[in-house]
Amino acid sequence: MKYDVDCENTFHKSFLFWLSRFIRNKITSLSNRNVTDKERLAAIIHKLVIGFENIEEFKLLVKEVRNIGINSIHVYFIPLEKLFDFMMTYGSKSLKEIDEELLSDFLASQTSNLSDATKKNYRIALISFFGYIDKQNEDEKGNKYRFGIELKNWGGLGGKSGTKLPSFMKKEEVSRFLEAIQNYDFDSKIAARNRLILKTILYTGIRVSEAINIKMKDFTKDDDMFIYQIRGKGNKPRVVMIKANNIQRDLNEWLEYRCCEDEYLFCNQKGKVLTQAYISRIVEKILLSAGIRKEKNGAHMLRHTFATLLYQNSKDLVLVQESLGHADINTSRIYTHFDKDRLKKTTDIF
Repeated sequence: MKYDVDCENTFHKSFLFWLSRFIRNKITSLSNRNVTDKERLAAIIHKLVIGFENIEEFKLLVKEVRNIGINSIHVYFIPLEKLFDFMMTYGSKSLKEIDEELLSDFLASQTSNLSDATKKNYRIALISFFGYIDKQNEDEKGNKYRFGIELKNWGGLGGKSGTKLPSFMKKEEVSRFLEAIQNYDFDSKIAARNRLILKTILYTGIRVSEAINIKMKDFTKDDDMFIYQIRGKGNKPRVVMIKANNIQRDLNEWLEYRCCEDEYLFCNQKGKVLTQAYISRIVEKILLSAGIRKEKNGAHMLRHTFATLLYQNSKDLVLVQESLGHADINTSRIYTHFDKDRLKKTTDIF
């Protein structure tokens, strides 16, 4: 069934109506391989059919969608939430007030301090949202309204030269971080679990989303190594390894308390899968306790640290690509910027 663009009486309600339908469409089309609670997902989809009265209630539901395993939904929701707030401040009366020029103004004011990658996500979210409305709207006379949003001429992107280098820890900071993990005052029942998952990410470079979805059947011990079978982006498999003496004690201790559903290795005390936000909060607290300050203190910084030190020690970009699970070696190339030995050669030119 199709609806008029301004199907509700106010801009506020019309925007939330279309946002609910769009997010529902994205939830059902994005990968649900990691969904941990299918009954809850069905209830969320039903709620999206009913709709929302305010954006705050919507935000809570999107957070829940991420927590049950559809992590990428925020890439679409956050830019559209920001647009909603922008338009409400603007005093909009109709969705038809939105055009390319207004969206360019929105992007210029809301993304000026963001990375190029995040700016691209904003652009994709806007194009996808209004493209969805273009296909789904129709008035009572059978006429369609077309936004035709393309944003091809938006000049907010700086290109590759504007891409920020990732934050990472130096070797000395890694030692302090590991010491802080051991000394941090966790609850006794989850201390070993937290140490284990942080060490797993740091020593293997796997993504946080990959770490929280490891199952018992995905890892085995081979001599003095643990071997993890990881399912990365696009459901692509790869294998990573970690020395047993780095995690054996924490693993043994955690397995005594572990009560996870669906054979997950890591879970909370209710048996549910951990969230990425929870892991990032732990990392931030430990960095603070160790006196380590970085531009970005989230758990993804551990992956950057692994990749940076791996390249510095091996000078093997293919190894970095395979270890991180990058589809394109050019994605891994950013870690060559930290090759001090190579850069020192530039000082001998003159």
